[in-house]
Amino acid sequence: MALKVAALQYCASDDAAATLAHIEPLIAKAASTAQLICLPEAASFLAASRAQLAELAEWEDDSTSQKKLAALARQHNVWLLAGSLFLRRRLDHKLVNRGVLFAPDGQIIASYDKIHMFDANVGDGQQYCESDSFAAGTTPVIADLGDIQLGMSICYDLRFAHLYRQLARDGAHILTVPAAFTAVSGAAHWHVLLRARAIETGCYVIAPAQCGTHSDGRQTYGHALIISPWGEILAEADDGDAVITAPIDVAKITTARRAIPSLNNAAEFGKTRFYRR
Repeated sequence: MALKVAALQYCASDDAAATLAHIEPLIAKAASTAQLICLPEAASFLAASRAQLAELAEWEDDSTSQKKLAALARQHNVWLLAGSLFLRRRLDHKLVNRGVLFAPDGQIIASYDKIHMFDANVGDGQQYCESDSFAAGTTPVIADLGDIQLGMSICYDLRFAHLYRQLARDGAHILTVPAAFTAVSGAAHWHVLLRARAIETGCYVIAPAQCGTHSDGRQTYGHALIISPWGEILAEADDGDAVITAPIDVAKITTARRAIPSLNNAAEFGKTRFYRR
């Protein structure tokens, strides 16, 4: 099966309505050629502060952003991945960083709560402590697009290779890595980590990205990418708003995995043995 995919790149503001209005023409442009369109992490807004985040996060069962994106998926008859939305759970009122996949009829067919919280100091003058605001997810997710299985992840998950290996072994053909990578860590690690995840799993990797300077002062790296199962960069965004596209060919996944069957070759081994003087 062949599938044309698109990854978007833009700079989310701290106003969901304004951001969604800004990206609506980007989605329309992508929908003219692609059947699957992927938005980055923080698809609708990036808050200026923790207090604003708590104020603007939408209820998971009454989200204006979800309703708008569902309508766009339905309007354009496409699969639409909101790389992540900041939502409040009804059960316990906790915030989650949640990826949401809409089917062409606008229905939500899969959701994934980010497992790995970005608690880091990358040296850009910002202190990141995602666990102060969000409850971490616990469950890997694969969405069924018919003949193609899509493994969901978000941003900092990229650094945990075992997650992607599990998704691939469980049947994923595509790995999505929507992100708001910092400019500092992105320049150092973005390309190499994404290519490594593709090579290790024999999967296509789609990585839509935030770029530019946001209302909280953070700078995100951009460089949205689509990568082949052999680790080749098929499409890459320049600076600013962008829509990149590439075809997905399941036969190339099979070819890559037959050439280097590392998913099946992993050895079982015991605990590490330490030698000390």
